[in-house]
Amino acid sequence: MLAADPWGNADPKLGKEHHDKACVACHISQQGGDGSKMYTRDNRLLSSKLAILKRTTACNAQTKAGLLPEEVAQVAAYLNLQYYHFKE
Repeated sequence: MLAADPWGNADPKLGKEHHDKACVACHISQQGGDGSKMYTRDNRLLSSKLAILKRTTACNAQTKAGLLPEEVAQVAAYLNLQYYHFKE
C-alpha cells in the first residue's frame, strides 16, 4: 500500500495560484529571472515530499505570506508536480 502524500489530496492547480501570488516575487529577488531557479538549481536542499511541505510551511511563516495550512499544502503539491517529481 502506498503512503499518502504529506499534503493529502491538495489541488496543485490551486497551489500554482497561491505560489504565483505569494512566492514568486521573493524567489525572483533571490534567484533572478522568473524565480524558478530556486527549485532547479544544482544545490537545492529538498529531497522528499515531506521536505517540500516543511520548506513551504517555513517560507510561509518567515515571509508572513499569510497562506492557510491548506493553501501551503496546495503549493507543496504544485511544486512537486511542476519541479521535483518525488514519488515517495
